[in-house]
Amino acid sequence: MTDKTIHIEVLRYRPEQDQEPWLQGFDVPYSDDMSVLQGLQYIRDYLDGTLAFRWSCRQAICGSCGMMVDGVPKLACKTFLRDYPGKVRIEPLNHFPIERDLVVVLDDFIDKLESITPYIVPKEDKPLSEGEYKQTPAQMDWYAQFSGCINCLLCYAACPQYGLNSDFLGPGAIALLHRYNQDSRDGASEQRMALLAAQEGVFNCTAVGYCSEVCPKAVDPANAVNLNKTEVAKDYFLRFVRPKGACK
Repeated sequence: MTDKTIHIEVLRYRPEQDQEPWLQGFDVPYSDDMSVLQGLQYIRDYLDGTLAFRWSCRQAICGSCGMMVDGVPKLACKTFLRDYPGKVRIEPLNHFPIERDLVVVLDDFIDKLESITPYIVPKEDKPLSEGEYKQTPAQMDWYAQFSGCINCLLCYAACPQYGLNSDFLGPGAIALLHRYNQDSRDGASEQRMALLAAQEGVFNCTAVGYCSEVCPKAVDPANAVNLNKTEVAKDYFLRFVRPKGACK
């Protein structure tokens, strides 16, 4: 066992007994290859078995272990204790209600995710006998970057506008919406555009760009928002130049 120790402050909140969240400190032995997630697991296994937090894959794939590490949204499994000499503070993700300790309530994001129709709606149905809905590698390149989202919610914790107004559709949902609107096989872009053009759609974004800085998968949700600001504006002005009817 290593002789190095780090002091980990963890925000605690147990609704059945705590009126307000509070910080609890733990001294944890660590090695240079030990992640923040492993530090929390050490606390739960050896120091306080009541500590609650989400995790699953430990490989930055599932997105479950998003939390604030010294005030910055990060995946705990991808963040290492060696980068915080002496002391580190762990808190639940900003802008979400706390369910318990480091676990936040995800209901608002799930509702937003469902609202964008996060699946391919074929332009035309065809029988299975006619085979797959195919596309070229070039067509896939239009949306490939935005398909990497793991729903970790770091972008929402980083978004000041979502913090001020939780009705805002938000960077993660808009990035995923953009992924499906750019898919050559999909035919539901018109109904998704109505969400983007709504009061709480893309123009609610104040273009801070921090969402893309904290994204662990380089999805670049800020770019998705900006691209769709252009699309919404284009769609609006095209209404005035499209012919309203054909002459007989």
